[in-house]
Amino acid sequence: MIYVDADACPVKPEIMKVAERLGLEVTFVANSGLRPSRDPMIHNVIVSSAFDAADNWIAERAGAGDVVVTADVPLAVRCVATGAFVSGPTGRVFDETNIGMASAMRDLGAHLRETGESKGYNAAFSPKDRSRFLETFDRLCRRAKSLSAEAGGKP
Repeated sequence: MIYVDADACPVKPEIMKVAERLGLEVTFVANSGLRPSRDPMIHNVIVSSAFDAADNWIAERAGAGDVVVTADVPLAVRCVATGAFVSGPTGRVFDETNIGMASAMRDLGAHLRETGESKGYNAAFSPKDRSRFLETFDRLCRRAKSLSAEAGGKP
């Protein structure tokens, strides 16, 4: 299963393209409207507008071998802990080797913004980011599908 933290996710078309090619189910989770799909492999879940409602929904369900797409580092921490494959929308992979540093850097950035030491501007999403995501996401989905087949699950 692919879980997507869909609020403001810039790579939804790429996710659907890879999922369709590999025959994987996708669940988009958001607290606002999502464009419906006629594809039975695409699911939309609308959660409440409560703080972290989408993150909590995903974290409660994502497990080993699932793929999660999120830019939210705390959600990535929770999903990596379950054994899920996690990617940000720029193609950055979060795993057990780098999630601690990613979390520490996120906390440092938040502290610097709170103290006024940093304005906290994010770089604009670029075509290079989209391309890097597509490559990373395809690789993670293939790995997840392969592990599922080895474990006797649905290919």
